[in-house]
Amino acid sequence: MSSRWDYLKRKVPSKQVSITPGVAELIEKAEEEGIKTAWHRYLEQQPQCGFGLLGVCCRNCNMGPCRIDPFGYGPTRGVCGATADTIVARNLLRMIAAGAAAHSDHARDIFKVVKMVAEGKAKAYKITDIDKLVWLASLLGVPTENRNVNDIAKDVVEILEREFGKQDEEPLALVKALAPEKRLKVWAKAGVVPRNIDREICECMHRTHIGVDADPVSLLLHGVRTALADGWSGSMMATLLSDILFGTPKPVRSVMNLGVLKEDMVNIIVHGHNPVLSMKIVEAAMREDMQEYAKKFGAKGVNVAGMCCTGNEVLMRLGVPIAGNMLMQELAIITGAVEAIIVDYQCVMPAIADVAGCYHTKVITTEPKMKIPGAIHIEFEPEHADEIAEKIVRIAIENFPNRSKARVHIPKHKMEIVAGFSVEAILEALGGSLDPLINALKEGTIKGIVGIVGCVNPKVKHNYSHVTLAKKLIENDILVVGTGCWAIAAGIHGLLSPEAAEQAGPGLRKICKALNIPPCLHMGSCVDCSRILIALKALAEALGVDIPDLPAAGSAPEWMSEKAVSIGTYFIASGVFTHLGTIPPVLGSKKVTKLLTEDVEDVVGGKFYVEPDPIKAAETIIEVIKEKRRRLGWPV
Repeated sequence: MSSRWDYLKRKVPSKQVSITPGVAELIEKAEEEGIKTAWHRYLEQQPQCGFGLLGVCCRNCNMGPCRIDPFGYGPTRGVCGATADTIVARNLLRMIAAGAAAHSDHARDIFKVVKMVAEGKAKAYKITDIDKLVWLASLLGVPTENRNVNDIAKDVVEILEREFGKQDEEPLALVKALAPEKRLKVWAKAGVVPRNIDREICECMHRTHIGVDADPVSLLLHGVRTALADGWSGSMMATLLSDILFGTPKPVRSVMNLGVLKEDMVNIIVHGHNPVLSMKIVEAAMREDMQEYAKKFGAKGVNVAGMCCTGNEVLMRLGVPIAGNMLMQELAIITGAVEAIIVDYQCVMPAIADVAGCYHTKVITTEPKMKIPGAIHIEFEPEHADEIAEKIVRIAIENFPNRSKARVHIPKHKMEIVAGFSVEAILEALGGSLDPLINALKEGTIKGIVGIVGCVNPKVKHNYSHVTLAKKLIENDILVVGTGCWAIAAGIHGLLSPEAAEQAGPGLRKICKALNIPPCLHMGSCVDCSRILIALKALAEALGVDIPDLPAAGSAPEWMSEKAVSIGTYFIASGVFTHLGTIPPVLGSKKVTKLLTEDVEDVVGGKFYVEPDPIKAAETIIEVIKEKRRRLGWPV
């Protein structure tokens, strides 16, 4: 290897970048074969731009780019006169807009398929959870008695279609139907009730254009409004319609980590976030004729594994094993055992095409809005879903003979898990009522509930903060629920198994053993953070309090994406104390930092708390939960 690789090995010790078994050996394999991973590219970016890290770089017009000197020795205003406060707030608002757009556009894609099903135009799909459709229809005022399922669905999608584009000032239909009444009053007083998903995102971009909004308070309040449109309508819609289309998740046993790949089988990985095609890929791959077809090319059959949130979707509905979370996508290819990686969108690294080019792996993109140079593009069409899925599976099977057996190295590590705890599944585990959970909270058997969500980030040790924070919380009798890359980290490290109850405090351990559930509950993909909102609403209403009063908190210990910014913002707006483990680009403005970590609590009931150390973060979260218990008059 070149001296450059020696430098990389010295600066990125493979055993220190991740706590997850199998990661180190594949990073070492990559270096031996001259292949760069996200960790190597992160190193090449050092030192990262200080102005960008602080959020004081503005590129919103061509008089710039402008930057503010945080120490006061250089420019204190951009060319237009924007201050650090304005620039930081504008940049954050654009992050919220992008995150809300990503999740809400995901909802639009699911919506289109449900609409086609209702109209009889997508024969490959059907309404699976009729009860959930009827429940949603009733909430939206759609009559359901003695009506055809597709007719009900047509009326529901007609209402949901307006969520994206209605032009009046009325709140979004899902917000009115699902948000707690006490929260609606708080949002109305602050002027942040969302009116239209696309409008709020569009207004973010307008407000941050040169010469428009310069007030950081005004900018951030609109960020709250946009995030609420995402959390209580866009993301909520994606979750509800996915459940209606594919079924509401129930607990399912499976396995996680790179060891789920098979040396003697065709390995297909589905990666991204939208389950519409990945569900069909799994169905096609598992068909007997496809399994037999694989044998013609020397394989024993076809094995499908998930990656990232599409992995979570097919895991919780079909029991498909997961190979890893976002930072492990390149490593899966580096095993040399993956015939095809099928991607839709979000959190897909463009570099996977370069890495795949070093092996026989084919990268197949499927969405018109998501293409990667070097990948094969096979556009997904819902009306031809079965044919397209079969075509993709055949491509993977026919690629099996091109695998170099000498370069195959699959780490053996994998962990058994239980996933798929929708709100309905949690209620079923409790016997159909929240009363057992509420009694456990009141008595102090369970001290509180924390939702851990978010991404993984090469800036910090992979999966360390996710796992360390969760372990510390369950040790203190705090039930942990979560989604996305955290859920995969927790599963790989044994926290999604009922046996993990042994690691919990005595109260939580007792409850978990009685119900035969893990102390950390997998609630789905990152868009399914909306499930946590519904759970919080149910608890608050059952107790007759507002969400900020609950002994609950949220955390994104290793977040990196703009989606996480939107999620965090709709959680604080919903009244949740929310921890961030990687530092957001706002420190260049003391005013914006104070608004987000202090002042916003007086307006909406929640606030951000930033702490990179997961043990310190856990200690603070525990104290916050204790204080909320004191205010409720419950034993600490």
